[in-house]
Amino acid sequence: MFVQTEITPNPNSLKFLPGRSVSLIGPLEVTDISKTTNELIRNIMSIDGVKSVFLSEDFISVNKFDDFEWEDLKHIIISFINDYFANGNKSVISKMEETIDIDTSTVEGQIIKILETKIRPAVARDGGDIKFKDFKDGVVRVELQGACSGCPSAALTLKQGVQNLLCHYVPEVREVEAI
Repeated sequence: MFVQTEITPNPNSLKFLPGRSVSLIGPLEVTDISKTTNELIRNIMSIDGVKSVFLSEDFISVNKFDDFEWEDLKHIIISFINDYFANGNKSVISKMEETIDIDTSTVEGQIIKILETKIRPAVARDGGDIKFKDFKDGVVRVELQGACSGCPSAALTLKQGVQNLLCHYVPEVREVEAI
């Protein structure tokens, strides 16, 4: 198996593409090793210098701490991914969740639909994810995950990309902020 890597806009995040299914339940971020029993995630999180692991449908995004270099981390992460799939695993996370219908008759529903259909795919290409948290007094609060978490260009993307798009499609939106 050949695991490819892709750089992301965040210099502390690298995408690993195993060419296999990764998460069958949607995006998932792990920032605390004690919160998972998954062998691959625990192995990657145990590497000195790894801050978090983000799983998407077809990639794993790993965030590192500033004072570590990718050249010191990349090969061991690839080795763990290869071993995991060589042991017969078909995906990293396979428990299926029910899909939730989005009620687009509400402002929140409209916001979520735009995030899911127009913004999330673009953010995923950069190795991250965006999740709706709440909407109050014209302010949409979102959580950035994966490569987007801590990315130097995230604030610019949030204001010029996400905020402009949401304001365009949902007039009630005045501002977008990350939590």
